[in-house]
Amino acid sequence: MKPTIATAVTKCAAFVRTTVTLVATLLLAAAIAEAAAPPETPAAEAAQPATPDPGCSTLTNHWFGAGDRLAEQGLTLKLSAAQVYQDPARGGVFTHRHVGRYSGRYDLEVLGDAEKLAGIKGGSFYILSEGGWSRGIENVAISNLFNPNVVPLGTIAGHIVEFRYDQSLCDDRLRIRVGKIDLTGTFESPDIPGAFDANAFANDETSQFLNAALVNNPTIPFPQRGLGAVVSMKLTDSWYVSAGVGDASARDGLTGFSTAFEGAHETLSLYETGYIAALPSANGPLHGAYRVGLWYDTVPRDRFDGGGDCRNNTGLYVSMDQVLLKEKDDPKDTQGLGAFARFGFADAAVNPVKFFWSIGGQYRGLLPGRDADVLALGVAQGRLSDAPGAGFTARSETAVETYYSFEVTPWLHVAPGIQYIFNPGGLREARDAVIVGVRIQAAF
Repeated sequence: MKPTIATAVTKCAAFVRTTVTLVATLLLAAAIAEAAAPPETPAAEAAQPATPDPGCSTLTNHWFGAGDRLAEQGLTLKLSAAQVYQDPARGGVFTHRHVGRYSGRYDLEVLGDAEKLAGIKGGSFYILSEGGWSRGIENVAISNLFNPNVVPLGTIAGHIVEFRYDQSLCDDRLRIRVGKIDLTGTFESPDIPGAFDANAFANDETSQFLNAALVNNPTIPFPQRGLGAVVSMKLTDSWYVSAGVGDASARDGLTGFSTAFEGAHETLSLYETGYIAALPSANGPLHGAYRVGLWYDTVPRDRFDGGGDCRNNTGLYVSMDQVLLKEKDDPKDTQGLGAFARFGFADAAVNPVKFFWSIGGQYRGLLPGRDADVLALGVAQGRLSDAPGAGFTARSETAVETYYSFEVTPWLHVAPGIQYIFNPGGLREARDAVIVGVRIQAAF
């Protein structure tokens, strides 16, 4: 136990040092930008020390106000961290010893407005650097197919995982994205999702569900972030189409050029169309989205029955979300009930999950006086391949997750949660697992 504690302390200390360095660098850059910008307030008022607003969305109140000046120049900096502790309370495959794990990651984001910075109308760029510590409980505890915690990255001081450029054309009806990209990442336009398999209530492990099956559809073989391109177009005010291609051999820690332009050039391509809904209600429109897509993966995969490999792996997916109830007639108010569902199909000869579904929902502001708190419940099931050689002894793995996210302040959220895993790893001999934990998310 002592070496484990010492290792954890060392990793935490390394994370703290990295975070402090990042914060110091950002504050210095912000201070330089602020000093260079023309003052907009009297000197006496400007001399007053800046203090964070208790109700602001970040700990430092946008870098003590300097972030607002940077934004005016076209540059926005964000730093956030998500920390998770999980412990398998029972079940799984290793129940004879304590295997709880503390893990987490930080995200450093740089968003640039190309029109303000370089006069390019409709252009923007985005850079994301991530670092973290530990890999969580993973399969050490329950031998599952669906990772119960997709927040951690392992012990990484930090590397750039996204570096992309977006261009809006035709009055924002057409969006183009190129660079080192995340194929599940959205555009900043609410009318053009621009992502594949997006979902309003089950798509972000730092603020929503932790289980991988409730973040994205596991039948889609999304690669790590690498070189690629996405085009998304609004056909009408409600209908859109998107197409994208990404390097299927990409690795987060690489630039992407070595895997995209060398070797076999394997790719994942996706094609999606969707309908953006706004159902009428007494408290204003109830927003929703209904998406259907196809994917095509060229990575060769061995057939489970030993009959060679498959280089034409394809699948179909559906993702939908819908607000069912709004508490107030206020476009800015998000209190109310929302529901989501996903479905997916893949070739059982080469894919471990041949059919997938998930359903669930969330209620924001359920308790009086707790308008920003979120209670959520999700259920996901993967029907497993029954092809000879697949190796599963159960027909499916099912994950049930619920969490309650408390807003301590607008920049700090604490979310205790529990997961129940049926047939972990698709094995009848593995006991159903119960995982308890807590996530802390902070925006600096």
